[in-house]
Amino acid sequence: MKIEQIYTGCLAQGAYYITSNGEAAIIDPLRETDPYIQRIKKDGVKLKYIFETHFHADFVSGHIDLSKKTDAPIVYGPTAKTEFESIVAGDGQEFTIGKISITALHTPGHTLESTTYLLKDETGKDYCIFSGDTLFLGDVGRPDLAQASAQMTKEDLAGLLYESLHNKIMPLADDVIVYPAHGAGSACGKNMMKETVDTLGNQKKINYALNQPDKASFIKAVTDGLQPPPAYFSLNVALNKKGYESFEKVLNKGTEGLSPDEFELLAEASGALMLDTRAPQNFYKGFIPQSVNIGLEGDFAPWVGALVKDVGQPILLVVEEGNQKEAVTRLSRVGFDNILGYLKGGFASWAASGKEVDTVNRITLHQFEKEYAFGKIKVVDLRRQNEYNAGHIENAANRPLESINDWMGDINPEEHFYIHCAGGYRSMIAASILEARGYRNFSEVEGGYRAMVNTDLPKTVATATT
Repeated sequence: MKIEQIYTGCLAQGAYYITSNGEAAIIDPLRETDPYIQRIKKDGVKLKYIFETHFHADFVSGHIDLSKKTDAPIVYGPTAKTEFESIVAGDGQEFTIGKISITALHTPGHTLESTTYLLKDETGKDYCIFSGDTLFLGDVGRPDLAQASAQMTKEDLAGLLYESLHNKIMPLADDVIVYPAHGAGSACGKNMMKETVDTLGNQKKINYALNQPDKASFIKAVTDGLQPPPAYFSLNVALNKKGYESFEKVLNKGTEGLSPDEFELLAEASGALMLDTRAPQNFYKGFIPQSVNIGLEGDFAPWVGALVKDVGQPILLVVEEGNQKEAVTRLSRVGFDNILGYLKGGFASWAASGKEVDTVNRITLHQFEKEYAFGKIKVVDLRRQNEYNAGHIENAANRPLESINDWMGDINPEEHFYIHCAGGYRSMIAASILEARGYRNFSEVEGGYRAMVNTDLPKTVATATT
């Protein structure tokens, strides 16, 4: 028996590849199927099942393409309804893979069809669980994502989650290994650990959700402090239920190289979002007017999903030459398939063509210190509230990047202001969006709060809100 966790950092997502005696199973695969196909060929095994723990909201699964390529059936837990052929497992139904077995344990709460898969080894011993978004390390799945489709409140779903955990998972032995679908950084939970594997016994000791005295306390604990889910979550659920265009078609279309003239004409004709994926330190020096910067070397796909409201939005890419495949792949993972092509030769080809170029007014930390000392200035801190509460520049206003479309309209276009985040990634995203909307009355501070910590700038620790 072999179990491999295939972890994707930018999505904080774990897929699982399992083999035993010439057969294999894959749990919660990502959109691109080649990594799984290569493993199957290398190991000389037959893919017998593709297990889905639930209808994912934060990424588009590769289950449909993988099933078409391998003829392996897709398995969901009880109550799941798909618009493609699938096996809807019964609670307690067992599936054999070689000399091991996987049992579907229906664990609703995060979603109604959420299922934990219990793997028994060659001796029949409970070995591990693939807990999906039911149980994370340090947390449990948020119970608010499925409330609309389930016609239930988040409190109702949290109650179901409590019963699932206490009736199906916690009775298992302490040495059972927990393999969750996500880790720290995922928006599917609020208190996840950076570790990606643990024992159930340790989680029983340290996981706050598993240590609530009663059901009412559990419901309050897991529903308290939930941030609104990104807009693309519901759209991804729909794609995972209904199906989607093959990844290969998306990749072929999105990696079509365009000359500066072709790129410009297509942008004007299609109304496409020009998405510049270069690093902030390169973007601010020169970029195509109206383009938005979300750097590939960061939480690229989740930020696209959080800020671009429609997964059907046509997109034109500006990338460092050679990164076009990676950019298209990561966009497709969150359902952004309408990629029209990329600027061949990158921004350098645009600049060399003599076309118009824009810049961001980035200032150094030293400049910011001087201007802060000179007089009262307006500072906008783009970090999340918990980061802001842990410490911020005195009198800085907290305006998280996630909600920029909500607070941008309150900006006084006649008043200069300064923006920063933790290190510069988010503030450059904000700067590009602000300029695309016509705001020029701001400066972006290089280095962000991490650089400010080591200065004499006055700082405040906020009182956490409840």
